[in-house]
Amino acid sequence: MRHLGIDFGTKKVGVAVSDEGGQMGFPHSTLKNDDQLLANIVSLIRANDVEAVVVGESRNLAGEENPVAKEAKVFAEKLQVETGLPVHFEPEVFTTQEAGRGFDGERGAMKDVDASAAALILTSYLTRHGNH
Repeated sequence: MRHLGIDFGTKKVGVAVSDEGGQMGFPHSTLKNDDQLLANIVSLIRANDVEAVVVGESRNLAGEENPVAKEAKVFAEKLQVETGLPVHFEPEVFTTQEAGRGFDGERGAMKDVDASAAALILTSYLTRHGNH
């Protein structure tokens, strides 16, 4: 079962796609958060035979929803209505910072940080929930 992961941001949205077995997420692309975002994500879902979506659930250090989380939930609802697919949320804490580090720990080494963050979110979800 293939999943799509989303790292939702107010300006850019990172996207990741899992392998067919739903075991691990891989960076796919970064999209502009504009009027075409929903259509672009729906197109990716159809092109990749995605069966479920995982959206990063953004919270502040106190564990409360931040403004981005509210926008992400509204987007997730629209996506679920448009596609009919299940949309799950996975906590994301420091995923963008983690994605921005290279394999040697050097900051700024990864080029597509948002897509890499989406892959981390997706892989975390798949690891915790297994393939279902």
